[in-house]
Amino acid sequence: MPYSLAIFDLDGTLADSFPWFLRTINDVADRFGFRRVADEDVEGLRHASSREILARLEVPLWKLPAIARHARRLKAEAAAEISLFAGVEAMLETLSQSGMQLALVTSDSEANAREKLGEAAALFAHFDCAASLFGKAAKFRRVMRRAGVESDKVIAIGDEVRDIEAARAVGIACGAVCWGYAAPVALRALGPDHVFERMDEIVHALRSVP
Repeated sequence: MPYSLAIFDLDGTLADSFPWFLRTINDVADRFGFRRVADEDVEGLRHASSREILARLEVPLWKLPAIARHARRLKAEAAAEISLFAGVEAMLETLSQSGMQLALVTSDSEANAREKLGEAAALFAHFDCAASLFGKAAKFRRVMRRAGVESDKVIAIGDEVRDIEAARAVGIACGAVCWGYAAPVALRALGPDHVFERMDEIVHALRSVP
């Protein structure tokens, strides 16, 4: 296999949380004093990087930790509303049975992540959760050390520009899924190693790339 370790993002990659996010974001905006998101703003934000989104919504950086903690609490309360994308369990089980280590790096809490994953949580060898908005690169490094896998055998799979940026920062391959938060054209513009339009493409790519 070309990869020995696959590091997955959760929201927008494995869990279909974008509808919940759209229902929740303006309540969070009101609580923390940044710009509300109008319906006509959504598509433009899907084409923007994380830093551009913060700038457009006028989110003060010093408030990010408190916003993240609040969002985790809201996700815990809304766990029943957020399901996995179709085919996630089968994809993860196939990769695990092929001998690949699976890891989860997410901004959500480990408790929330395990609840969303359900029985599929047992397929993951490594969890590194509660990542800050720009803190995934450090968590990727930590997971790689824990797994004992060299960078050329690791791939990170996510749905946002920052997932690709974090993978590039630590010198690992990256895969972008087209069904999450960021617009596919924004992800393709960064030239990820793999672009997945369907869930079943992940297994094929990770097991068969020379």
